[in-house]
Amino acid sequence: MSTPPRPDRDPPPAAREEAGPEAVAAPAWRGWLRVLPLVALVAVSIGLLVGGFTRWFSLDQLLASRAYAKAWVAEGFWRAYACAYLAYVATVVVSLPVSVVMTTLCGFLFGPVAGALVSISAATTGAVVVFSIGRTAAGEVLLRRAGSRLGRLAEGFRRDAFSYVMVLRLLPVFPFWMTNLAPAIFGVRLRTFALATLIGISPGAFIYASAGAGVETVVAAHQAAKEACLVAGGIACDAALSLRAIVTPQLVATLLGLGALALMPVAWRRWRRKTT
Repeated sequence: MSTPPRPDRDPPPAAREEAGPEAVAAPAWRGWLRVLPLVALVAVSIGLLVGGFTRWFSLDQLLASRAYAKAWVAEGFWRAYACAYLAYVATVVVSLPVSVVMTTLCGFLFGPVAGALVSISAATTGAVVVFSIGRTAAGEVLLRRAGSRLGRLAEGFRRDAFSYVMVLRLLPVFPFWMTNLAPAIFGVRLRTFALATLIGISPGAFIYASAGAGVETVVAAHQAAKEACLVAGGIACDAALSLRAIVTPQLVATLLGLGALALMPVAWRRWRRKTT
């Protein structure tokens, strides 16, 4: 006599065939594998931030070695260009908040046009890498488990994804890591994200690279102010040169204006939907 199958263990062969591959639960380790790249990326980012790695990207630190950097570029332009590209991509992937400094440095080393182009290409590449990791690891899971409110928000974001991503790129108030992961979680298409990122970061890249190309003027003005302070008997004359010398209110106002222009198509479409 054949032993009947136990219902709490193995189903009959016919039942297994009818169930099909969809009924077979995926192993738990596969889910962990999807999340592992994002977890590793977050761990590396936190480690670098806690370890003070960003101090090497201060404006004073970079300006102190500008003569050596210029000589290195003169020895091999394309080698330096490739290294700058890879270094920029790495800082974006690990989400270090040094994009402005990196773009300024590229402008100083390679000029306003070449510096802006390498910054745009590297920042876009790094953003696409983070976006891909975030979408694979967390996007589907979070949207599936989120409530209806987040679902509606994601749907609205996807509807006008190009304009929203452009605004996130144009306005210098949102962390770069957040503007990479939020579209991934909301299910934005990769092509839309990449193109909007490429266009959205371009104005700021050219502005910062142009500022970097004229950084010697900024340094000279800072040095003159320091000497004037010493002559006047000041006691706080050794203030470090900060990004405020480059990121001026006029620059921020320009980017805010561009961000408002990027939102105009969204406002127009919503107005049309309400009036029709």
